[in-house]
Amino acid sequence: MTAGAHLSLVTVLVRDYDEAIGWYARLPGFALVEDTPLGGGKRWVVVGPQHGTRLLLARAEGPDQKAATGNQAGGRVAFFLTTENFARDHAAMHANGVRFAETPRSEPYGTVVVFQDLYGNKWDLIEPAKPLSAQTPAVNSRTS
Repeated sequence: MTAGAHLSLVTVLVRDYDEAIGWYARLPGFALVEDTPLGGGKRWVVVGPQHGTRLLLARAEGPDQKAATGNQAGGRVAFFLTTENFARDHAAMHANGVRFAETPRSEPYGTVVVFQDLYGNKWDLIEPAKPLSAQTPAVNSRTS
């Protein structure tokens, strides 16, 4: 992998493109980035922040994908939304009808709360204990 490589998209299975676009627009900093028809009712739909990893909303097709919608991580937290202002973003999400699975809590790594998207996938909203600018990426120390 080159030094410039980064994770740009993560697929999330959805029942309906438009309902998913409407829901993800409730998240702080999220917006519709792209919505391109592909024919046959399929679309290339990308939502997310202006910078960083975004979500590719993929309409579930067939029984296996439909069954996985909302449970993409087997009940575990699948996605992590990091903020530099937890109180502001938690309040905005609450006002926009986002469902929280718990009350916010302080952990050694930061302030966090679990919420669920419209399909039930679990997310963390987290403000790290260290400012984002002070964090350093993990480096794989294994040698070949």
